Amino acid sequence: MYSTQGLHRAAQQQPDAIAVRFAGRARSYKEFGARVARLAGALQSLGMAPGDRVAMLSLNSDLYLEYQFGVWWGGGVVNPCNSRWSAAEIIFSLHDSASSLLIVDDAFTAMAAQILQEVSSIGHVIYAGQGDTPPGMLDYEALVRAATPVDDRCRRGDDLAGVFYTGGTTGFPKGVMLSHGNLCASALAGMAEGLAGPGRVYLHAAPMFHLADMAFSMMHALSGNTHAFVPGFASEAVLASITRDRVTDVLLVPTMIQMLVDHPAMHAGPDLGSLKRIYYGASPISEALLDRAMAALPGVEFVQAYGMTELSPIATVNHAWHHTIEGRKAGKLRSAGRATVGTEVRIVDGDGVEVARGEVGEVVVRGANVMLGYWNNPAQTAAAVRNGWMHTGDGAYMDAEGYIFIVDRIKDMIISGAENIFSAEVENAIAGHAGVAACAVIGIPHAVWGETVHAVIVAKPGAAPAADDIIAHCKALIAGYKCPRSIAFVDQLPLSGAGKILKNKLREPFWSDQQRGVG
Repeated sequence: MYSTQGLHRAAQQQPDAIAVRFAGRARSYKEFGARVARLAGALQSLGMAPGDRVAMLSLNSDLYLEYQFGVWWGGGVVNPCNSRWSAAEIIFSLHDSASSLLIVDDAFTAMAAQILQEVSSIGHVIYAGQGDTPPGMLDYEALVRAATPVDDRCRRGDDLAGVFYTGGTTGFPKGVMLSHGNLCASALAGMAEGLAGPGRVYLHAAPMFHLADMAFSMMHALSGNTHAFVPGFASEAVLASITRDRVTDVLLVPTMIQMLVDHPAMHAGPDLGSLKRIYYGASPISEALLDRAMAALPGVEFVQAYGMTELSPIATVNHAWHHTIEGRKAGKLRSAGRATVGTEVRIVDGDGVEVARGEVGEVVVRGANVMLGYWNNPAQTAAAVRNGWMHTGDGAYMDAEGYIFIVDRIKDMIISGAENIFSAEVENAIAGHAGVAACAVIGIPHAVWGETVHAVIVAKPGAAPAADDIIAHCKALIAGYKCPRSIAFVDQLPLSGAGKILKNKLREPFWSDQQRGVG
């Protein structure tokens, strides 16, 4: 199987079905497929050879989806740039991957000039914006119009499909190499789990540079579904698109869910009757937030997917039934689900030996979804993938039915007075307070206990919770030694481009002058 197969199937079986809707334009699968074939021809005319990296630095749009499929159709490798990174970080990823072509939209034309000066491998910059083409750049639409369509290279198996740079929340960016086989295995596993099927409208609200969006996008493309887009997550834009485009499915990270359900526009009663399912993942969600979201969106299914970029990206799924009132009685609501079709998941100790059910260890994953490795970094590849098992760095336990319960990133575990404290458990307790909109828990230095629990909290609009009230609330729910010893209130938490809370940024002021640091 190859990554563009869904386009061929949809163009053959339902050529007049709408493939994409964005900015007032709609294109059928016949039209979309033809543009992809011409874009592939245009990129080849600019020198793209099989295996060459082509980067895109852009907000979400239908052209971003054309880029993904067009590069693959022409035999190239995608390098989607994190649009929230600094110029220095983006330049690093382009230089490291030796990307030869770069596509930018209006938001990044100014940065493109600096990129051209500092990244010698970039031969051409293609402008995919709405205005006049800047000097020194090539016009995207003109290239597509003038190009001769080319045959699909149909790259597959271990052929490299993309280099996806991820710093996660803990370190310097690494280029994750994913093959066409990796991406197809993940998409088919998701479809086998019922995450996509025909007759849906998928909204690209999460950033398209992030692999989670690409994974769900592939499932819906294989199903011949319609794709709608918002340039970037904004509650009003998401609600408007759901109403206008009759969106049925959307992927959101917990911070996005919180912003959506707490937004004043929700109280205006927008027409969200088309919405059937919200996929969520990337970071833990508190039960309090999940309850608020389900109350605000009655009848909408919530489905959790757990994984990481290195796993293409899905490893486990917790289905909608476990989020219902009846399903919660099974005790799986806080689970990240169990292994998808074709994927193996274990919980192991430091020696790689599987631990007993209920015992906390590290999540490791094996299957056709495990990455090829890190670009130009065999040492880190060998450290992460051992005997075919991807070591995720996540701490979890598994119950008797194979459901895993994530307790923390291993680096986020707090050790205070020889007691292990999992920040996710503390965050779940704090989030249940009526005045809390969002929170993050970290360990900070303590002269006696080694580390102590510190909470960083964003209050709900109009609320002013006191630190003592938060601590008292926590003591009613969890052991006293797990409760915060200090609390800071902030207007917003630092987020990665994928919406994950950057705990390393929260730790920096506390650990920068310590002999022992936490990454």
